[in-house]
Amino acid sequence: MSIKDTNKLTFLNPDFESDKSAPYISGGVSAGFPSPAADFTESNIDLNKELSKNPLATFYVKVNGNSMIDAGINDKDILVVDRSLEPRDNKIAVCLVDGEFTVKRIKLEKDYLFLLPENKNYQPIKITEENQISIWGIVTYIIKAV
Repeated sequence: MSIKDTNKLTFLNPDFESDKSAPYISGGVSAGFPSPAADFTESNIDLNKELSKNPLATFYVKVNGNSMIDAGINDKDILVVDRSLEPRDNKIAVCLVDGEFTVKRIKLEKDYLFLLPENKNYQPIKITEENQISIWGIVTYIIKAV
């Protein structure tokens, strides 16, 4: 299976010097019964800082494609990726395979590495000695449009 048949990615850099923040309701919002408005307290949040445990190793990636929809990653979602985390079995990673980027789930078997899509319409990518692969980072958050 060619990587060209899978996701295309657009890379974005977080701006940790930005002083922009958004209103944040720190007490949360009820997903069950409504809570009294008296519990409403507002502060500010900077998502660049909140979603990055390792700022120097963090980048954002915009997804183009649908090979990971069953993992909750859809076309146009933005992934927060941490390059400092170790690649491990079952983690979702941004990978460079034979000069092309893709996002897939890592599957380690006895003597093989597979990059698994999360969509039945796509085939797993078996990494062999002929492939050049670099795991760029592990997905830590998914930012979704609604």
